[in-house]
Amino acid sequence: MAFISSGYNPEKPMENRITDIGPRKYDEFYPPFIAKNKGKWLYHEILEPGVLVHVAESGDKVYTVRCGAARLMSITHLREMCDIADKYCGGYLRFTTRNNIEFMTDKEDVLKALKADLASRKFSGGSFKFPIGGTGAGITNIVHTQGWVHCHTPATDASGPVKAVMDEMFADFQQMRLPAPVRISLACCINMCGAVHCSDIGLVGIHRKPPMVDHEWADRLCEIPLAVASCPTAAVRPTKVEYKGEKVNSIAIKNDRCMYCGNCYTMCPALPISDGQGDGMAIMVGGKVSNRISMPKFSKVVVAYIANDPPRWKKVTDVVKHIVEVYAANAKKYERLGEWAERIGWERFFSITGLKFTYHLIDDFREPAYYTWRQSTQFKF
Repeated sequence: MAFISSGYNPEKPMENRITDIGPRKYDEFYPPFIAKNKGKWLYHEILEPGVLVHVAESGDKVYTVRCGAARLMSITHLREMCDIADKYCGGYLRFTTRNNIEFMTDKEDVLKALKADLASRKFSGGSFKFPIGGTGAGITNIVHTQGWVHCHTPATDASGPVKAVMDEMFADFQQMRLPAPVRISLACCINMCGAVHCSDIGLVGIHRKPPMVDHEWADRLCEIPLAVASCPTAAVRPTKVEYKGEKVNSIAIKNDRCMYCGNCYTMCPALPISDGQGDGMAIMVGGKVSNRISMPKFSKVVVAYIANDPPRWKKVTDVVKHIVEVYAANAKKYERLGEWAERIGWERFFSITGLKFTYHLIDDFREPAYYTWRQSTQFKF
């Protein structure tokens, strides 16, 4: 009825329609050679790490140069990217879902000049502004959340550990020596807007203490019913407390039910959960989205907790590097990390990686545990 009363005519859906609201249609931004050959590609190849070629039925070739990039960028850096796209790519560029930049051209001579230009651009400290790589059986860019820069519930930073890990893994960003692609992700809390649940290696920030309650501000800053409703485990309830000689509406936390997710803090700023001593990271492995060889998989926790150690995050970086090296030395070609672990058995995975297995790693979260527990007496050692 709302559509009818507002004058919407289902017979003429575009009549009197306002079309300048929101983003423009995506196909307006296709490079001409992409628009011309859409849906008519024959195959693609990786010519070298970071450089691809797509060949169309028409015989047209499109060369793509993939570069690593930060998720959080300055305007200066964005303008430099646009200048490169204007110079070599007709003003077109694209971003991948893992924060890579892709410059595309249909001319091979332009490809050579583009690669040389990108490789020559460096920050004042000497690091590459636009490192070429991230394709095939190597490590591509890390997709991550916002961390301490912006997020309100982080248990760890995002940009800091991502930079530290990729500094250590940079050689594998520019090579393709691994058995299969390795996707690394980071989420700064267990609300996981960073895809760690389905990556080969996932780094996830975890809180280990319940939120504190600021009774002075709880009723002033918060809609208490919203804070109660936000908790997935019913650990938050309304209460009245004595504060400075008077009864005030506030919130109580049932600690043994709290899963330290921080949802309540999202609804109520008087429930801060970040803690300098208790916060840290867990490491998960074995997830993937691909259907190749085996079905998509969720990641499994293999390290229950590592304390935050900025600025170089050496503890986390060392574990990630070690897992990748053991995987590279033992997996078969085309096996993703989770497929290798399942083939040899998770018992063997912990044995050869030297990671310590504890009861904290056992999935016990209600219904999903029934499907993830081993339901057989068969063990692999």
